[in-house]
Amino acid sequence: MSLSTQIMDEMKTAMKAKNTIALEALRAIKSEILLAQTASGSKEEITEADEIKLLQKLVKTRKESAKIFTEQSRLDLAEPELAQIAVIEKFLPAQLSDADVELVIAKIIAETGASGIASMGKVMGLAAAQLGGTAEGKTISTIVKKLLT
Repeated sequence: MSLSTQIMDEMKTAMKAKNTIALEALRAIKSEILLAQTASGSKEEITEADEIKLLQKLVKTRKESAKIFTEQSRLDLAEPELAQIAVIEKFLPAQLSDADVELVIAKIIAETGASGIASMGKVMGLAAAQLGGTAEGKTISTIVKKLLT
């Protein structure tokens, strides 16, 4: 089942349950999917990898907003952001732990013979491709830096 179909089904459920926070998050996902489809100039479906990147971007922006709201003691604004994150994360693949990500990156470094921070770009590219949507880019970057220094 495509992400668009899943989103529409979840939107119907959220409407029936009058769950405004879930509905807002689902509408944001639907909007981003439509923008991505029309950006390419055609109505074709976007790839699963693009969908995962899109969902990760939505989660990242909400985390950043929640952090800012929390720093400004605006918990009334931070809580809906955190609730929307939970809704969006249901559509993402399970995230790997930092230890698992570190194992994968260590294996990539060993295979490529990378050493020093100058090799970071090569390792990051391979790691991002291999880990797909199972780890955040920031986590991957932090671990790559740690292992290459």
